[in-house]
Amino acid sequence: MLATVSSRQASDWWPGNLGTPSAVGAQNELQYAVFPGTRRLAIKDGGHVEIYDTGNHRIFGVAQAQSTNQTLAFTSQDGLVRVSDLRKV
Repeated sequence: MLATVSSRQASDWWPGNLGTPSAVGAQNELQYAVFPGTRRLAIKDGGHVEIYDTGNHRIFGVAQAQSTNQTLAFTSQDGLVRVSDLRKV
């Protein structure tokens, strides 16, 4: 599920210094938000938030594996990007 967010809301779970996300989504306990302006990806798993550097990737799609080990992969101009390929900030 992708949704566009236009302004910061009280329900936003990511750090405010990341800016405005271009896309947010959630499935089960896993949530994500993409921030192209700061080249960051925020992922919330349960109550824990991790921030990743997306580098030169322009993320425009997402895929989530449905298993006990939920994983996210994103589509960029360079193809598939796995979260495990990104550097944690």
